[in-house]
Amino acid sequence: MVQNAKMKNIGKMLLSWAAVIVLVVAIVIFTIVKGTAFFSVANLLNILRAMSVVTIFALAATVSMAPDGFDMSAGTLGTFSAYVFAASFLWFGLPLWLAVVVTILFTMFSYLLTMFLILVCKIPDMLATCALQFVHAGLGLAFTGGSAVSAGLGVPKWVANLRGGDTSPLRGGWTEGSQNIGKSPYIIIIMIVCVVICWVLLERTKHGRYLYAMGGNKTAAKLSGINVKKYRFMAGMFAALFIAVAGIVVCSRNSAAQINGCDSYLMSSLAAVFIGRSVGGAERPNALGTVVGALLITVLENGLTMCGVVYYVLPAVKGAVLCLALVAAYITVKED
Repeated sequence: MVQNAKMKNIGKMLLSWAAVIVLVVAIVIFTIVKGTAFFSVANLLNILRAMSVVTIFALAATVSMAPDGFDMSAGTLGTFSAYVFAASFLWFGLPLWLAVVVTILFTMFSYLLTMFLILVCKIPDMLATCALQFVHAGLGLAFTGGSAVSAGLGVPKWVANLRGGDTSPLRGGWTEGSQNIGKSPYIIIIMIVCVVICWVLLERTKHGRYLYAMGGNKTAAKLSGINVKKYRFMAGMFAALFIAVAGIVVCSRNSAAQINGCDSYLMSSLAAVFIGRSVGGAERPNALGTVVGALLITVLENGLTMCGVVYYVLPAVKGAVLCLALVAAYITVKED
């Protein structure tokens, strides 16, 4: 019996640190195979830059999942936010800081619809946000006239009508400051700031404790006096903040708000959160675990690409990593 208990504890410990173990093993293997080409300062910066967007989107999912929520529309809303940022800066010539503020406020306002469907209409999170994927995609394309928003492109008809027929954007191109947002070290600094904000919110405030209490047992949290709707709404607003920042970063990185530009980050961000909730036996979404998950996904993608693995195989690798993360996250729950 004692031997079985020890083996069980060792198994749980290995599952708890599986993501970190896989990350270390992957780094060692890629370093052996590619040498200094992988473990170089330039490539490490590439990894950090690539994981920044995934991490910021994943932080939005982390905050949403903490009170037992789930958001499938973060990618499409991020794309819409990128449209608004590019349009504010290029079409209407707003200063960079004001374009950022307008984008954040727009994203938060748009997220009110998500909160209305979940909190007022009582639609399950996944169903509501799946429906909103189509809403965001359709309204976003209607906003841009069905095209990307980039330097050198004319404005859509509705903007031209506001200007008496003028189809030229007020700003001819991106400035150095607007492009720096998506470049290192700025994009990495933005990621770190977002991680700190999320970590402080969830781990060092009573609001975070309430969110985790809701995630553990919403009924018990409500009976203990926690205003469940209020704190779910607060989590949604923080998620919207991170989605807006991610949309701005992607737009700056691409020097354009591309059609479906943020949609592909959804599954990677969700995988990062599920990987992160198993790290250290946390068994709940957390900021530091999410960073580990995003780093693992990015390291695998970067290393496999350098090893010549074709791009269309990479989604299968991400899917396999997500499956393993789900096993690590839930197998112990089933045993209990």
